[in-house]
Amino acid sequence: MKKLPQPRSGCPLSYALDFIGDKWTLVVLRDLIILRKRHFHEFLGSDEGIATNILTDRLKQLESAGLVTRVRDPAQARRVVYAPTAKALDLLPAMLEILRWGDKYFAGSKAPRALVRGIARDRDALVAGLRSGHRGKR
Repeated sequence: MKKLPQPRSGCPLSYALDFIGDKWTLVVLRDLIILRKRHFHEFLGSDEGIATNILTDRLKQLESAGLVTRVRDPAQARRVVYAPTAKALDLLPAMLEILRWGDKYFAGSKAPRALVRGIARDRDALVAGLRSGHRGKR
């Protein structure tokens, strides 16, 4: 397992960015938490076109950071199932606000309108619903 990075300072924003501040991590977490992807090949199917080596590295980093669990698929022992931890689910409010911000300022946004409306209408209820969808799947 990878060693966690040493904090650069006592700043909590800097600390958070050490885990989620690269180009791919929030995209992988989006796929896992919001789009409910569970298997490696499902992540590869995302529109962003992440390379297999980058995806492997990000999933290992997320597991080391305690944001993702990795277990054998009981239905097919050769496959692995990824699931968000409570720590990852705690990022949901921030992720949804970043998504809403991106949707507001990116004219080519393909964000599902129902999701964007749900964030604007009652973000806390949306977060609760997304969280409850992950209970018992870890």
